[in-house]
Amino acid sequence: MSAPAPLLRRAAVEGLGTAALVTVVVGSGIQATELTRDVGTQLLANSLATVFDLGVLIALLGGVSGAHFNPVVTLAAWSSGRRTGEAPTLRDVAAYLPAQITGAIGGAVLADAMFGKPLVRFSTHDRFSSPLWLGEVIATAGLVWLIFGLARVGRAHLAPLLVASYIGAAYWFTSSTSFANPAVTIGRAFTDTFAGIAPTSVLPFVAAQLIGAAAGLGLVTVCFGRPTPVSEDDIIIPDDSQQPAAPTRTTAESTLAR
Repeated sequence: MSAPAPLLRRAAVEGLGTAALVTVVVGSGIQATELTRDVGTQLLANSLATVFDLGVLIALLGGVSGAHFNPVVTLAAWSSGRRTGEAPTLRDVAAYLPAQITGAIGGAVLADAMFGKPLVRFSTHDRFSSPLWLGEVIATAGLVWLIFGLARVGRAHLAPLLVASYIGAAYWFTSSTSFANPAVTIGRAFTDTFAGIAPTSVLPFVAAQLIGAAAGLGLVTVCFGRPTPVSEDDIIIPDDSQQPAAPTRTTAESTLAR
């Protein structure tokens, strides 16, 4: 098993990946509104671009940082990893979260710049209602359930396809169009375009997402039980008489939850 990348590189990848994700979300929304006035077609274009981009980003960057691109995934990985003694550590969390938020804001600004929009104009798109908050709880719970459920059944390699597919579906079956990501939510407040969210709507969305993340971890426990803590029996002691030495065996949660 190869050693993990340095924390600075992993944090940079989280920032760049989140920036790329928000650039596509915001940019495809702007492009869609310039090509058609039909809201359904606009949402279809926006969701398809997001699905393709998310799958590519997870496949490309998952091996470096885990491809969280989402504070609730990072926090859920830290919370569930405490029992097994696995990463991410609090130090990882402290590096990942600011990188994700900064990247999300940068992605929104970059998308606006590409389409000749004001670089920073806070959104006037009000999304302040209890049905939308419920939609965010459900969207985020499903996302966390999927990511950590895949890890528990040994199918984390399917994450690029299945996570992207879930987000695409959640665009359509949730009332909120599935932000499911505090960093992306904050970033989208910086653009007054199709994908924007008014700053006054951000805090309730983030609160709903955190509740959804906790619910998602609960669903993982209900379906798959609690993860088994790492014990001395899980460690393979290298035999100096044999080369190469056997690596330490771990039970990493998943590509997305390292």
